[in-house]
Amino acid sequence: MNCGGNSTGEYIGAKNWYIGDAPFVGGIGGFASVFVTASFAYGGTESIAITAGETKNPSQTLPRVVRNVFWRILTFYILSILIIGLNVPYNYDGLSTKDSHTSPFTIVFMMAGSKVAGSFINAVVMTSVISAGNHALFAGSRLMYSLGTNGHAPKFFAKVNRNHVPWVAVLLTASISGLCFGASYIGAGQLWTWLQNLIGVSNFLSWIAIGYSSIRFRSGIKAQGLEHLLPFKNWAYPYGPICSVGLSSFLVLVQGWSCFSPSFKAVDFVSFYIELPVMLVMFVGWKFLKRTKWVKPEDMDLVTDRFDQGMTTEEREEALMAAKMAQWTGEKGWKAKAKYIAQWLFA
Repeated sequence: MNCGGNSTGEYIGAKNWYIGDAPFVGGIGGFASVFVTASFAYGGTESIAITAGETKNPSQTLPRVVRNVFWRILTFYILSILIIGLNVPYNYDGLSTKDSHTSPFTIVFMMAGSKVAGSFINAVVMTSVISAGNHALFAGSRLMYSLGTNGHAPKFFAKVNRNHVPWVAVLLTASISGLCFGASYIGAGQLWTWLQNLIGVSNFLSWIAIGYSSIRFRSGIKAQGLEHLLPFKNWAYPYGPICSVGLSSFLVLVQGWSCFSPSFKAVDFVSFYIELPVMLVMFVGWKFLKRTKWVKPEDMDLVTDRFDQGMTTEEREEALMAAKMAQWTGEKGWKAKAKYIAQWLFA
């Protein structure tokens, strides 16, 4: 389509990146402000780890899932945004409205000659909402259950029914989800914008914590000489976690640029940055109330619940090798390939 396969037969190329203020409309402020929305969209990929506790044979399943998530992000996020950026100019008429007919995805399909672009995008949005809601209900309830179990939240969140479902945490998560859905009707969508900002910043803070936890965990593994027990290693360590902490911290600070320019907007400033003092108060408050201390790498408890408890050296090596090779073994034939493709696309 970009090369001429559109309704006008025009070659587009990269010319939309050279009109007006493109490609960085609004300068550094405009560029930085989109990261909250991007973080809101990308958030959730880290919750793969939450499913490990309820996954059959996680040593075989999770490595495959992690690889699939990487390629899905590259294909469905990065590639689709590149296509939209090349084909749709930023000053397209009505692009900033909330009508699905002016969605950039709809515009691309219309340029290709589609007559039902709006309906198609509505269907895609509906399935995406259902998928995102299902994920949020699962991840949110399991996090509340974990907090209750570890004493970081009231104990009743750890209650489960006879099927071992944390029903209290599920009900709370579902209730909050319903309130957030209703927020889209309050203040002409302004409350929804604030919630989106809060969630976007929360995702950045989550990745800061993930990166820092990875660095600390690996430092403890190294200090205690246990690196040989890791069946899967982060090939980007230590630069990956360091970049995660550094870039996420930078984006947390600059993502609210729009509330300072052209004039200071107090309400927007609060929605962008209220998470920072809240997280700081919760962290420092917990330290003071519980009198917890920083644990040195050599003093970390890396023994409790470890997989090799009671194993001989030979049994441990066999278990490690089995975990490493599990992701490459499984069903064979066309049925297995079809199942793999379906899971990659829809699971």
